[in-house]
Amino acid sequence: MLTPRVAAIHDMSGFGRCSLTVAIPILSAMGLQCCPLPTAFLSTHTGGFEGFTFLDMTDEMPKVARHWKSLDLDFQAIYSGFLGSERQIGMVADFIRDFRSPETIVVIDPVMGDHGKVYQTYTPAMCEGTARLAMQADVITPNLTEAALLLDMPYEALPSGEAGCREIVERLSLEGQRSVVLTGASCEPDLTGAMCFDARTGCTEAVQTCRVPQEFHGTGDVFTSVLTGALVQGASLPEAARQAVDFVRACAERTALEALPMREGVDFEPLLGLLASKP
Repeated sequence: MLTPRVAAIHDMSGFGRCSLTVAIPILSAMGLQCCPLPTAFLSTHTGGFEGFTFLDMTDEMPKVARHWKSLDLDFQAIYSGFLGSERQIGMVADFIRDFRSPETIVVIDPVMGDHGKVYQTYTPAMCEGTARLAMQADVITPNLTEAALLLDMPYEALPSGEAGCREIVERLSLEGQRSVVLTGASCEPDLTGAMCFDARTGCTEAVQTCRVPQEFHGTGDVFTSVLTGALVQGASLPEAARQAVDFVRACAERTALEALPMREGVDFEPLLGLLASKP
């Protein structure tokens, strides 16, 4: 049996544990071949660092896609995240069109912001384009800020609690056409995790764990990378979300004990064996 392939369309940040420096080792540990298509190269991610470098890879992306097409490559999943320019949105849409098969799972993490604020490099036009791109997904994994942007409503106006999170994912499902995993969803004050709407079953389910009282950059990338890997392995959406929630919590607990700065992300590398042990 051939090793499943995942096309990972993300930025590469040299330091800070996010995007491709998270996706490649996690998907590899889960027994999948991660084929990176970089959208940008940054010296660090944009959260908590000043003076970071930013190399836009927009002009290279279609060249890579054309070469892969000439090689007749197929992918069991297409997984997109941080985009480096407005033009890239159309390029990712073209990539999905050219490489999607009936068996391909398209996972789009609509990376746009966090904590009620849009990321420095994202313009209003990019946010609008990201929302259009997300309509092509089988699964989207927004956080609360991104959910507000996708719903075109103020972050402060989002409904809260378990009922509110259920309302958000069901509204984002496009009337049941796509699955939605809302990250950072809290049903009770001491709990956090995800709220899932599964388009295959039409069911909404909360996946919760105890909250680690500290935040770290890059946990969304860790979460969606594990989720994508588990879906390719054949897990149901709630099963994949449970595996992702549990792994992020284990990483956060380890990192909190080490007292690492938030901007360095979670110390996930020593825990990759937890993923490799999964069937």
